[in-house]
Amino acid sequence: MVFFQSIESVISIILMIGLGYVLKSLGWFDEQFGGSISSLITKVALPASIFVSVMKNLTKSSLIELSGSLIYPIAAVIISYLIAYVLTKLLKIQPGRRGIFMNAVVNANTIFIGLPLNIALFGEASLPYFLIYYVTNTVSTWAFGVFLIANDDPTKDRTEKKTKLNWKKLLPAPLLGFILALFFLVLEIPVPDFVNSTLNYVGGIVTPLSLIYIGIVLYDAGLKSIRFDRDTIVALIGRFILAPAILIGLMVIGKYAFGAELAPLLKQTLIVQSATPMLAVLPILANEAHGDVKYATNLVTTSTLLFVFVVPILMQLIQYI
Repeated sequence: MVFFQSIESVISIILMIGLGYVLKSLGWFDEQFGGSISSLITKVALPASIFVSVMKNLTKSSLIELSGSLIYPIAAVIISYLIAYVLTKLLKIQPGRRGIFMNAVVNANTIFIGLPLNIALFGEASLPYFLIYYVTNTVSTWAFGVFLIANDDPTKDRTEKKTKLNWKKLLPAPLLGFILALFFLVLEIPVPDFVNSTLNYVGGIVTPLSLIYIGIVLYDAGLKSIRFDRDTIVALIGRFILAPAILIGLMVIGKYAFGAELAPLLKQTLIVQSATPMLAVLPILANEAHGDVKYATNLVTTSTLLFVFVVPILMQLIQYI
């Protein structure tokens, strides 16, 4: 049953990637299309999507009630970043891939894969626990992860003076959308229906366009570009094994060292979310920073396909934690 639920959670994503591949093969998209949707997603649609998601899935009271449990995913994310950074040095990962690699290991596709999967596996009762990981992952991605990718731009002049502060990179549009949403949430400012509807429609294009873009890049590179080279394998191990293992380890330490026993549903939710595939917008972010888009596309595609088999295994393991 769990196996089929995991398949259903990703099958539409695989189909949309396939749609982008087919339409590109039919000549529907020119060479400028990829760059155009890249800017549209990162600067307009993603901020709108994040704002709507926060306002829809969070409340002021739930944010306060669940804040104590944030220590586990926050600590896990910090440790994962440190390990991912060490791995980039040990493996001598090339510029243009480093930021992508660290994001792949640490940050998950919580909203577009994690949320529907969590509801399918655990029901609506797990939603408050899902929000704990969602908040951590969102801040991690747009406050730090996107900065790592932007700072890893291989075309950037390394001799350029670093005294000038670039606020556009320090505060990317998606992070501003999240901060604005928290402002509205904490101050309990009502959002007019027409504004909410507009943002909802605009934000709704993020997933399909991102996945269609992956299909386009996949076509340009060729199906044979799906490969399991060293950098890809290590990133997949980091996403599916290392990230959940760190979180589980912290939970075990909390239980036996400090007597902090978490509710079973909370533990299951956090662990499953920690092993969801890489961000669907990873190739978009890579393109914006002149990074290795083919590598980012390969990571998203392979992690999405492998996730179907990861979830049943993970569900069996968490029963003993």
